[in-house]
Amino acid sequence: MKIKRTQNRVAESRLTLSAVMVYAIAVWLAGGLLQQQLWLQFACFLLSTYLMVVLNNSNALIRVYSRTISCSFVILTCAANFLFSSFSGAFFTLCLTAFYVFLFHTYQDKQAAGLTFYAFVCLGLASAAFVKVLWIVPIFWICMFVHLSSLSWRTLAASIIGIITPYWLFMPIIIYQGQRHVLMAHLATLTDIQPAIDYSHLTTPQVLTALFTALLAITGMIHFWRNSSADRIRIRQLYGFFTLMTVLSMVAFFVLPQHFDILLGQLIINTAPLIGHFVTLTRTRYTNIAFYVICATALILTALNLWMPSLSF
Repeated sequence: MKIKRTQNRVAESRLTLSAVMVYAIAVWLAGGLLQQQLWLQFACFLLSTYLMVVLNNSNALIRVYSRTISCSFVILTCAANFLFSSFSGAFFTLCLTAFYVFLFHTYQDKQAAGLTFYAFVCLGLASAAFVKVLWIVPIFWICMFVHLSSLSWRTLAASIIGIITPYWLFMPIIIYQGQRHVLMAHLATLTDIQPAIDYSHLTTPQVLTALFTALLAITGMIHFWRNSSADRIRIRQLYGFFTLMTVLSMVAFFVLPQHFDILLGQLIINTAPLIGHFVTLTRTRYTNIAFYVICATALILTALNLWMPSLSF
C-alpha cells in the first residue's frame, strides 16, 4: 500500500488550485494591482494560468489527477512579484504558454500544418515583446523532430509562415503611421547583446528568486529522469522538451542578464511541470520535508520581493 503524505494530499486535492488562486489574488493586490492599475498584466497572468491547466490536461503530464503544475506556475510567478509591473514580460509568458499548448498537439503528426501555424503565430507575437526568442527557432525545429516527431517540409513551412504572420498583419498599420523605423529598430536588436554581461542592475531578491527557481528545475529534472520509466514515451519526450528549454533559459541568464524579467518568466513556465511532477509523484519522508521547505521558501521570497524590492545585489 502506497503511503500518502501531505505533499500527495495537497497535490491531488481538487481544492488546491482554488486555494492557490485566492493566494495569488492577495499577492497581486499587495503587489499594486489597484494602485498601479496592473489590469493588463493580471489578465495575461490569468490566461497563462488557464493555459497551463490546458497544457497539463490535454497532455496528461502527470499520470494521476493533479493541478500541481498550474499551482507551481502560480506560486513561482507570485514569488517573482517584481515581474508584475512588466507588461512585455506578462505578454511574452502568455504567448509562450500558448505556443506550447498548440505545439504539443502536433505530437507524431507531420501533417499538422494548421496547429504548427497557430503555434508559431504565438511565437511571432512573443517576439514582439522579446525579439531574441527568434534565435532559438531552429532549436524548436530540432525539438519538433526529436521530441515531437512532427517536423516535415509541410510543418516547417507552416512554422515560417506563422512567425512572419504577425509582422505581415501589423506592417500596413506601421507603414500608415510612418513608423517603419520602429520595426527596423526592433528587428535590429536581434544582433544587439549590449550592454555586455553585467549583473549590477539585479537586486538580491531577484537573484535569490532566480536561484530558487533554477534549483527547483534541477530537482525536477533529476527526479524525472531517474523515474521516467514509469511514464509513457510521449510524456518522456515532452519532459525532454521542458528540460532542454530549462537549460537554455539558464544559459540565457548568464549571456543576457539585461533581459532578466523575460527570461525568468520563461524559466518559470518550464520549471512548473518539472517540479509539479516531483511534488505529486514522490512519497518519501525526505521529499515531504522538501515540500514543506519549498512552500516556506516560496512564501518568504514572495514577502521579500513585495516589501524589500530595492535591496541591491
